[in-house]
Amino acid sequence: MLLSYHSATPYMETDLLFPPPALTQPNPSFAGSQALQARFHAAIPGGAHTYAKGDDQFPQHMAPYIVRGEGCRVWDVDGNEFIEFGAGLRSVTLGHAYAPVVAAARRQLELGVNFGRPAVLELETAEDFLDFTQAGDMVKFAKNGSDATSAAVKLARAATCRDLVAICHDHPFFSCDDWFMGTTPLAAGIPRAVQALTVGFRYNDLASAEALFAAHPGQIACLLLEVEKDVPPTAGFLAGLRRLCDQHGAVLVFDEIITGFRWHNHGAQGYHGIRPDLSTWGKALANGFSLAALTGRRELMELGGLHHAQDRVFLLSTTYGAETHALAAARAVMHEYRIQPVVEHLWQVGRQLAAGLHQAAHEQGVAAQVQAVGQPCSLIYTTRDANGHHSAALRTLFLQETLRRGLLMPSLIVNYSHTPAIISQVLERLYEVLGVYRQALENGVEHYLVGEPVKSVYRARN
Repeated sequence: MLLSYHSATPYMETDLLFPPPALTQPNPSFAGSQALQARFHAAIPGGAHTYAKGDDQFPQHMAPYIVRGEGCRVWDVDGNEFIEFGAGLRSVTLGHAYAPVVAAARRQLELGVNFGRPAVLELETAEDFLDFTQAGDMVKFAKNGSDATSAAVKLARAATCRDLVAICHDHPFFSCDDWFMGTTPLAAGIPRAVQALTVGFRYNDLASAEALFAAHPGQIACLLLEVEKDVPPTAGFLAGLRRLCDQHGAVLVFDEIITGFRWHNHGAQGYHGIRPDLSTWGKALANGFSLAALTGRRELMELGGLHHAQDRVFLLSTTYGAETHALAAARAVMHEYRIQPVVEHLWQVGRQLAAGLHQAAHEQGVAAQVQAVGQPCSLIYTTRDANGHHSAALRTLFLQETLRRGLLMPSLIVNYSHTPAIISQVLERLYEVLGVYRQALENGVEHYLVGEPVKSVYRARN
C-alpha cells in the first residue's frame, strides 16, 4: 500500500508497517515548497526550467524549492538545510557563493555587462581558457552546452560537406536541439528527415563505430561522445576513434561539458591523452554562472570567422554569449584551479565517499544493490532490487530517506567545499538510509515509500 500524506508532517514513522531506524535529525517539513508547487506549474511548463530538476525527479511531497546556498549546503523555503551533491547539475564545482568568484563577478557588474562591441575581457578570458585547458587554438563562448555542442556539429558538417552525425548512444544528453532530441523518446515536433541524419555507436565498442563508416561511406561528418561517463574507456578505444576519424575524414568531437574542470585541468581529454578536433565545455567553467565554450583546431574554428575564403559558417552569435560578469567569474574559477588543488580534492573526497558507501552497503547487506559508479570526481549511485534490476521505486526511497536526513542527493557528485569531515557526517546518515533500503528489500518497498516513484526524463508520455 502507498502511505497517506500528512500536510503538517509529510512523513510519519507511526504510519509505517515496518518503521525504519531512528533519524539522526528531525524530519524536515516541506509545507512551504508544496504551497509553491501549483504556482510553479502555472507559470513554467513542467514547473522547472531544466527537466532534470523537475518534480517528477524527486519523491512526492519532498521536492524542495531552494532560496540560497553556501559551500556545499543549500536552504529551502521551509528553512531546511541540506548538504547538496551534484550542485547545479554538476556546474558548481567550487561551492555555492564561492567568495573569490562572487567578488570577481560583482566587480564586473559595476563596470557593465554587455556592450555594442567586444569587451577586452572577452579576449582576456579566451586567452586564459586556451592556456588553462590546452584544448584548442581558438574558442567561442556561449551561454549553454547545448548551443556549443550544436555549433560543433555545424562546424563538422561545414568542414566535411557531409550530413550525418554519429553520436554515442550510451551517453544520455548532448543538446536540446533537434539533431539530438530526435534520437530520444521525446521526438515530438521533430521532422523524421532530421531524425534520420543522426546515427549511433556504442561506447567501448570500436567495431560499432567502424560499422557506421562502412554503412555510410563518405557521409559521416563527425563522431560525438563524452570522453568518459560512468565506465572508463577501454585500452585503445579513444585512440581507435581518433584513428577512424583521421582515416575517414570525419571530425572527432568530445563533449567535455561534465568532464571539463573535474577529471583534470585539461579536461578528460588531457587525463586520457587523446585530443579531439573540437570539444565543448560548460557547467563548471564559471562555477554556476551561465557560460559554455566551443574550442578546437584553428582550421575548423576559423570557418566561423572572417579570415578565410570558404563558405561562411554562422557559428555562435548570441546577445548574451559574452556577458562580462560570467567571463569574470570564469577567470576567477581558472585562477582558483591554478592556485588551489581543486581537481585533486574532488578525487580525494570522492574516493572517501565511494569507499564509505561501499563499506556501509556491505555492512547493511545491500552491497549488490547500492554502489558508487564512475570516477571519484563524478560519482553516481545504483539503486537495484533484489534481482539486480534498476528500480525507480528504490531510487525514490533512497532520495526520500536522504532528504529526511538533510541530504539533497540525486547523485554523489562532490564539489571543492565538501570536506573530509562533512563526508564523514554524510556517511553516518547514509548508513541509516541503507538500513531502510535493506528493510525495503526484505519487506517490500511499498511499505516504506510515500507517494509514486520518480520517472525517467526521457519518456514519450507523462
